[in-house]
Amino acid sequence: MTYGVAVLIAVLTGLAAAGGTALMLRVLARRRILDHPNERSSHERATPRGAGIAVTGALLAAWVVIAALAPAARSTVVWIVPGALLLAVVSWRDDLKSLPALPRLVAQLVAVAAGLATFGDDGLIFQGLLPLWADRLMAAVAWLWFVNLFNFMDGIDGLAGTETVAIGLGVALLALLVGGSPALVALALAAAGAALGFLPWNWHPARIFLGDVGSVPLGFVLGWLLLSAAAAGQWAAALILPLYYLADATLTLLRRLLRGERVWRAHREHFYQRAVQGGRSHGEVVALVASADAVLIALAFGASQWPWPMLAAAVVAVGLLLAVLARPKALPAR
Repeated sequence: MTYGVAVLIAVLTGLAAAGGTALMLRVLARRRILDHPNERSSHERATPRGAGIAVTGALLAAWVVIAALAPAARSTVVWIVPGALLLAVVSWRDDLKSLPALPRLVAQLVAVAAGLATFGDDGLIFQGLLPLWADRLMAAVAWLWFVNLFNFMDGIDGLAGTETVAIGLGVALLALLVGGSPALVALALAAAGAALGFLPWNWHPARIFLGDVGSVPLGFVLGWLLLSAAAAGQWAAALILPLYYLADATLTLLRRLLRGERVWRAHREHFYQRAVQGGRSHGEVVALVASADAVLIALAFGASQWPWPMLAAAVVAVGLLLAVLARPKALPAR
């Protein structure tokens, strides 16, 4: 597979996701599968939920095509695609009628366990600092957390799609920089393409939402891409690219834990949600996050040569972003 073919597949994936989302918008609206506003919502009107069926479907179909064209990707796709499909089915059931936490966690454990099978004994996520069994255990915990935080962070229009584009492009460009295989570039670009096809429908004011059927499988797929970068020695870049999501979700969780709150309950305390409550529009918040993501992509490139300085710079950049999001927007002077 050539890099040109990888780009073509990404473009076709985006078109498929866009067309599929348009179709799902009509189907979901007709069947009244809607996300109704409540005290924890950031939207103001009932909106169809379930575009993830189209987005996940387009992405996984693209990965199957990539596997057919690039034998190097087949051992990955044979594990990741079924795992993502399992998560999509369980998550769609949860979208329609809330499931208890246990079946959702079991599905995630099965998918993650299968996904870890794609890494050979020499594909150590933690760079050989841990024995193989501990490396896999810690990778599983990190992957599970990423899947769930990606779902938690899907709370305002355009945010999840923008983050998917940033991580997909970041992994693809990083692979190009370090001489990664065209197959890995194609897998990452397909994720970015699927999100780009969805974004016009989800930009504020959103006409349709991903739903868990989209955010959970996307978190799973992106988690695999980041773990693959870490296993290839680019551990700092794998931390830098999703650092805003990691910081916002983790700090919010810790803050709620310290207050003794039931952390599994829905809330509006993430930094991006506080920014909306503080007077910023969805578009303004997403633009701030996208700008920070562009900086993180650049720092991820530098991390191939200077991992610790670039990671430190990324922490500072994300810290500044969180400080801006937490501060109410200044009202114009009268």
